[in-house]
Amino acid sequence: MNKAILGTKLGMTQLFDEEGRLVPVTVVQAGPCRVIQKKTKEIDGYDAVQVGFGEKKEKHTPKPMQGHFKKAGTGYMKYLRELKLANSAEMNVGDEIKADVFEAGNVVDVTGISKGKGYQGPIKRWGAHRGPMTHGSGYHRGPGSMGACSTPSRVMKGKKLAGHMGVERVTVQNLDVVKVDVEKNIIAIKGAIPGPKGGMVIIRDAVKGGK
Repeated sequence: MNKAILGTKLGMTQLFDEEGRLVPVTVVQAGPCRVIQKKTKEIDGYDAVQVGFGEKKEKHTPKPMQGHFKKAGTGYMKYLRELKLANSAEMNVGDEIKADVFEAGNVVDVTGISKGKGYQGPIKRWGAHRGPMTHGSGYHRGPGSMGACSTPSRVMKGKKLAGHMGVERVTVQNLDVVKVDVEKNIIAIKGAIPGPKGGMVIIRDAVKGGK
């Protein structure tokens, strides 16, 4: 990837574009991020940087991680992610990545952890059809047929059943950057992005490039 940044989702609002059209946007507090560690081809076999975002108290940081941050000469960070940037080889420990790496008109991919929805049945979780609700039917929102009886005498793998829904890594692709506030490190992205308010997201340039 050419450029990327970590941020937290602040929520949704709406803006007006130059032609007066209403645009729904998600506001992200993007950075500033600090380079905590640098990976090189000579030592690690590839070029990348480990980036930290969000302040964290010392008492909430494990001692091995305290040493990791002290070695980098930075404060304690809440989130750590490794990014393979195009200019990773040129970056150094302690460098800052701010929201100005993006500008209005860029196209980005946003990755986050989806909202948790608890234990859900197959209708909500997978979009399964329900049974008839009338004519004496006693079967309404069950999981459906479990398969044959004596052969293979088991439920086949991949059967869409009830279970925990949400809390999965989700990427939404090709979203437009509507506005960037460089002073406040805020990026407004058109449409919805994964996760709850306050959730951590990774914003990277789209695979297919920008506009």
